[in-house]
Amino acid sequence: MSCTLVSPSGVRVCLENGRAVILGRGPDTAVTDRRCSRHQVKVVASYADQNAVVTQLGPNPTFLDDVQLGRGQSGKLAHGGTLYLVNQNHPFKLHYSLSSNGAASGSEQKGLKATDKSKGGRTGREKEAQLSLNPKRSIKDFFSTSPMKPSKRQLSPERGHPEVKRQRRDEEASDRQMKEEEEERLAEEKLKQLQELAERSMTEGSNSTQPSSSASSVSVLKGCLKSNWQEIGNLMIYTAAGVKGSDKIAGFDIDGCIITTKSGKVFPTAPDDWKILYPEIKPRLASLLKKGYKLFKCTPALFLQVVFFTNQMGIAKGKLRPEVFKSKVEDILTTLQLAVQVFVAVGPGVYRKPVMGMWNHLCDKANDGVTVDQTQSFYVGDAAGRPENWAPGKKKKDFSCSDRLFALNIGLQFHTPEEYFLGWKNAPYNLPNFDPRRIDCNARLYDPPSASLTSSQTEVIVAVGFPASGKSTFFQTHIIPKGYVYVNRDTLGSWQSCVSACERALKEGRSVAVDNTNPDPESRKRYVDVAKAAGVTCRCFHFSASLEQAKHNNRFREMAPSDIKHAKVNDMVFHSYKKHFVAPSLSEGFSEILQIHFVPKFKHSQSEALFRQFSEG
Repeated sequence: MSCTLVSPSGVRVCLENGRAVILGRGPDTAVTDRRCSRHQVKVVASYADQNAVVTQLGPNPTFLDDVQLGRGQSGKLAHGGTLYLVNQNHPFKLHYSLSSNGAASGSEQKGLKATDKSKGGRTGREKEAQLSLNPKRSIKDFFSTSPMKPSKRQLSPERGHPEVKRQRRDEEASDRQMKEEEEERLAEEKLKQLQELAERSMTEGSNSTQPSSSASSVSVLKGCLKSNWQEIGNLMIYTAAGVKGSDKIAGFDIDGCIITTKSGKVFPTAPDDWKILYPEIKPRLASLLKKGYKLFKCTPALFLQVVFFTNQMGIAKGKLRPEVFKSKVEDILTTLQLAVQVFVAVGPGVYRKPVMGMWNHLCDKANDGVTVDQTQSFYVGDAAGRPENWAPGKKKKDFSCSDRLFALNIGLQFHTPEEYFLGWKNAPYNLPNFDPRRIDCNARLYDPPSASLTSSQTEVIVAVGFPASGKSTFFQTHIIPKGYVYVNRDTLGSWQSCVSACERALKEGRSVAVDNTNPDPESRKRYVDVAKAAGVTCRCFHFSASLEQAKHNNRFREMAPSDIKHAKVNDMVFHSYKKHFVAPSLSEGFSEILQIHFVPKFKHSQSEALFRQFSEG
């Protein structure tokens, strides 16, 4: 598939999937209108949706068909829609088409106009793709304020005269135009410097390394020649040009560690509501790469790589568009001027921190075959389990402990942003009460140990316990094979249906195992009454797994394959059970109450390794 913006005059601009392209006045568009900024719009194509997200950067309005945008505003342009660069002028129609090899057709490739004949005929866009880490940016990405000083003008004694006012307006308009052009010129010079730096670093890195016969060394030398995004299930990966495999990884969270909001809000209010958290971050990260590059020149296996790991559940929930977040990542890296690899968990599962999925993918499939030395690697994040008032002026406690647990799962040294970037002393922290590493697979299954799990006499067994506390697996393993009828609300749909099924089984002389949560005496009384009416005993199996254990089990069974199908359980269900729970007692009519302990059994070592990881902070 290919995506092209086409003007009536035949100018074509090809758009790659998910890659931001900056358009405006210049040879790429053949637009010479001075009202159109050289950085008028940013366009990001989405091949899956066959549309493009357009963000206005310039001061004058852009139109998507008949919808007007303002500076900083974004909108979607559908296939066949028209982008008017400025003031409903300079139309470009968005066109998606299929090609035999899934790429843009030859005629579309030839449509790019920005040919740099002095550089061997390469187009300006091709040169930029090869050398730069990102497309052209506005001057505001490099300077917090304009580098131009405002001009000082003597006020005329006749300033109230209409002719003088008109002349002043003309002069001010001319000043604004010159200021904008100067800003654009400085931005282009800054980008050119970055491009030359990236090209020089890659050239020097390859020239300074001795040839090696090992496959991993060859792969390290190759590195990443062009920035790119990949999507693998719930994982997005951005690899900037110049990134190479490494045996040492410096890992960082993004939100609250590298950036914070400009607005001061907890969550960003707009895609550009971010700023670098501390001034010390940029030079510290640059020194890491510089140090790693020096080591790389001597010994390729000692190259140090900076990697960002971030959870972005908002993408899975539809609150954050992937193309918007991709653009934000590229803007952050442009500001930092770093070649970094970024791993983004966009939904639940094995890739979401603190589970190690992102790290495992990096080590196994995205590190050019180089084995990572965990003793020389580390991770930095702000979700560190710090309590309230953990430092002067830091009254709020950390929202979670997921970053610290991510490092703990992997076996990495961990730092908070304040410890790593600012040199603060280690802050106090709290780990979760439940530690999956301490679960004993050989522990006693139930108490009292003198009790019998099944009976030769007809009976009713009523389960009590959190969702995901092990009830279904226990019954399927130890009770149902003994001939008990299995009654489960997940299957039958209502407690009334469960009671009816229980009554039918008892009339047939068969014992019943009721696999529901049954948190309170009222829910349990239904089955006690049925047992009494049938003249049989009723026992209670209380599954003792805690709330934290049950939630961990729930996340584990979402990630690990299982022969038993489980309904997905959200946090509200867990907390509802906790709210209504009343411990079962013999006074309710039970003949016996057994405490059933959670003792996991694993089919293979991979499942156990996954289970032993902290799954939530």
